[in-house]
Amino acid sequence: MNYYTEQQFLAQVDKNDKIIGRVERWQAHEKGILHRGFTVILYYQNQIVLQHRKHPAFDGFWDLTFSSHQIFKNNVLQTDLEAIYESLKREWNVNKNDLIKKPKYLGKFYYKARDPKSIYTEHEIDYIFSAELKNKPNPNPEFAYGYKLIDEFQISNFKFQIKMAPWVEIIINKKFI
Repeated sequence: MNYYTEQQFLAQVDKNDKIIGRVERWQAHEKGILHRGFTVILYYQNQIVLQHRKHPAFDGFWDLTFSSHQIFKNNVLQTDLEAIYESLKREWNVNKNDLIKKPKYLGKFYYKARDPKSIYTEHEIDYIFSAELKNKPNPNPEFAYGYKLIDEFQISNFKFQIKMAPWVEIIINKKFI
């Protein structure tokens, strides 16, 4: 089954990040319903891995390094780490043993952004993590058009040359990197 056609349920939250229910993934994005998500910034040899997103929402935008959602499995919400490790495997062919150490939580923030090219809106409390790779990444072409490695100090200048996802600009402005 195609990942994007699977029915998945996300944590619907209020602006204080309190879980108030479950919401189907695409319903949340079509109706702009506030939900919980995460972004992981991967580093390889002190460079940030940027993902050129291949996704129904914000397709063709650049991400730091990937973003997804904690989902309900058997009526239990995944932990952040469970969701991250599952997404790493799916999108980057990376296992948790391919990381130097477990992902580090950096903080969270609220945002809302409409995709100018689709019917989708991201309306999230976004949890931010960082992790360092042991080896050069190998993105799954089903989820990425490609990737770039960039020095941390160049990221602010680079954002003017490419189309970054709206949450990436917030991450940069809030100095998570």
